[in-house]
Amino acid sequence: MKIWVPIKRVPDTTARIRPDKSGKNIDPADIKFVINPYDEYALEESLVLRDKIPGSEVIAVSLGPAEAGTVLRQALAMGADRAVLLEASLPIGLEIDNAQAGAALAGYLQTQPVDLIFLGRIAVDLQSGVVGSWLARQLGIPRITEVIKVEWTGERFRAQHLVRGQVEVVEAAPPLVLTAQKGLNEPRYPPLKGILAAKKKTIETVPAQMSEAALELVEIEPPPARQPVKILGHGPEAVPELIRLLRTEAKVL
Repeated sequence: MKIWVPIKRVPDTTARIRPDKSGKNIDPADIKFVINPYDEYALEESLVLRDKIPGSEVIAVSLGPAEAGTVLRQALAMGADRAVLLEASLPIGLEIDNAQAGAALAGYLQTQPVDLIFLGRIAVDLQSGVVGSWLARQLGIPRITEVIKVEWTGERFRAQHLVRGQVEVVEAAPPLVLTAQKGLNEPRYPPLKGILAAKKKTIETVPAQMSEAALELVEIEPPPARQPVKILGHGPEAVPELIRLLRTEAKVL
């Protein structure tokens, strides 16, 4: 079974993001890039499935500049069997919109043997969560989103996923697309042996077939500065003044 895990290279969630001089991209200085956390859940579960299904292979694939090879090395260190970089000549790689990402990934994967495509339900940078569904539509295969549990029955995948706060159990035969929700698993830490082995592995590089962008990024700006905090007092004595300010300044009462 061929299990493909699309991985997005994103800024570490603890990084301080600043616009660059153009105002249309982020300044990558001092930013650590990591595997999108939701893609990490998908990768972990793919490795678990591989170990349970004889003859299976996990291939990590990433779309972006040459620097995206660093997250593929991380995937190899975790246990992925192979890695493919769809290289796009872009300064950082975050300039790719969802339509371009879906089209480029689908264009490549439709030339490959595919049984399962497993990726995160959302990327923590753009927060859009549509690439999985876009991929499934482009490839003409079913998809199950926000998966919190998955198992292989021998002929079909049985998955539990969230629908308006409820858990729905569905089955589908391969090929199909799954998107991972937080809580699916706890991703493993790459062992030292895996890290050393990953350094020796070759990452296959393929020129990405990029379509026209569907969105235009007009400007990136930092959030407004937080307003200073007022300390009104302590305990019940502060309540009257708080109510007065909520009425006169905040105007929420």
